[in-house]
Amino acid sequence: MSIETVPKPVEGASAFVDDRIGAGNFLRRNLRKIFPDHWSFLLGEIALYSFIILLLTGTFLTFFFKPGMGHVEYAGSYGPLQGVTMSEAYASSLSISFDVRGGLLMRQMHHWAALLFIGGMMVHALRVFFTGAYRKPRELNWLIGVLLLTLALAEGLTGYSLPDDLLSGAGLRITEGVAISLPLVGTWITFFLFGGEYPGEDVIARFYSLHILLIPGILLALISAHMILMWVQKHTQMPGKGRTNENVVGAPFYPAFMIKAGAYFMFTFGVIALLGTFAQINPIWLFGPYTPADISAGSQPDFYMGFLEGSLRLMPAWEINLFGGAGGTLAMSVLIPALVPMGIVMTGLALYPFIEQWVTGDRREHHVAERPRNNPHRTSIGISAVTFYGVLWLLGANDEISAFFHISLNWTTYAGRFLIIAGPVLAYIITYRICLGLQRGDAAIISHGVESGVIKRLPHGEYIEVHVPPHEAIEAHMRGKEAIPIVSGGDAGPKNRDDIPSKGMRGPLGRLRARMSAAYGGEKIPLDEGHGHGHGEDHDAIGAGHGEHEEHAAVGKAGDDKSLTR
Repeated sequence: MSIETVPKPVEGASAFVDDRIGAGNFLRRNLRKIFPDHWSFLLGEIALYSFIILLLTGTFLTFFFKPGMGHVEYAGSYGPLQGVTMSEAYASSLSISFDVRGGLLMRQMHHWAALLFIGGMMVHALRVFFTGAYRKPRELNWLIGVLLLTLALAEGLTGYSLPDDLLSGAGLRITEGVAISLPLVGTWITFFLFGGEYPGEDVIARFYSLHILLIPGILLALISAHMILMWVQKHTQMPGKGRTNENVVGAPFYPAFMIKAGAYFMFTFGVIALLGTFAQINPIWLFGPYTPADISAGSQPDFYMGFLEGSLRLMPAWEINLFGGAGGTLAMSVLIPALVPMGIVMTGLALYPFIEQWVTGDRREHHVAERPRNNPHRTSIGISAVTFYGVLWLLGANDEISAFFHISLNWTTYAGRFLIIAGPVLAYIITYRICLGLQRGDAAIISHGVESGVIKRLPHGEYIEVHVPPHEAIEAHMRGKEAIPIVSGGDAGPKNRDDIPSKGMRGPLGRLRARMSAAYGGEKIPLDEGHGHGHGEDHDAIGAGHGEHEEHAAVGKAGDDKSLTR
């Protein structure tokens, strides 16, 4: 089917709209818009569809939840807690679970959707990072994604605290400890948040307003902006046959993408519904109402807050008394674990596209993704960050690990303090060597082909296996590799005709940049290099960025796939 052929449903809908508001051409053009297609793009859709389910289930829950901390005596259906004094928030949460038809299912679906929303965003961010899909012109969309992830963590924290059960109250106590430890403003923030001394009377109502109004509104606006930019710029496409920075190979939005998106939304909805039905989560009736004097054994937050819990548990006791205590106390054992790990991860994610651009000097537009192995330093940095996060997340349960494996709690803490430094370093070294090994494997396939399973005897009696060239699609995928650019100047590359580095590269910062660029960039294992031994010296020249691209139709070779020039 030619790309100029417009399906009747599209033609009819565009004609209907055009007759009334004159937007038929706009609708017709956008419904036939071509998007690259790859399974990894679905990771971001998981987060999007989970957010939609969060809005639907959250709307249902708002009809029955009472965000109050006034004391009431429970008289609901759950027998073990009848007659117990509790907050209105906890009583209404119990009522939703036991007395509202479908309430428990909605509560559990809402909780599972929240976990899947944040988990989907994390995996999606890793996919974008490891494939370099944040590069120009997508830096703004990357920053929006980082902000979305940060706000999602805040949204999860405020929602987790609303039921006012013993487990969520323990997490709220940690939040209060972090807030009050902030220099100068900590006491004011705490009193404003809680309405007085902890636990106060206002925190649930204020968290409720943040959870259902302010943060979701910002999330909705940012998601809309994220989707608009994605619509304009499209996904980066994976390297392969016929894929370049000047075209788009994929399928049209209607009907291919719409059918896939609709089916995948129903699949996501079905999985969350099944989890909400059969996998119990957050049984608040077992924890009981929150009282500041009590805490449950083995308390653990949801997974997305596990790394902050681990950082608090690993940090040694450290306080700084200013002016002998007269100027106040800095609780470094709370401030550092609460702010530094989060700051390292989120700030690093936000700045990385610009740091990489500065190091490599690469200001070109990139519409073809990189295989992670082809940028070993970036991949190693990403795995180091994942290891850093993973150690903190794991040690957030050091008491459970100690009890289950019968290990001293002190030794698990000491091991965690060692691994938080050594783990990322080892992960970087190992990942870098693996990436080089995979590049050598690609070079060997390009040079010698793949095993055919056919054994041949040579005239002198030696037996060999016959190698055949790889499939053209596989070879094109491998040959999509590009050398990482290097800035010129210093020892990093060619100098000017007088053999003098450029003015910007002569100072200490310029020399540092040149050394970093030489280490980060270049061709590590050339594809045409036999078995892939050694290091190549070919470097990419820095070209001018492409201008705004336009689509021109061209018919693809297979099925409904189309190739559009940018």
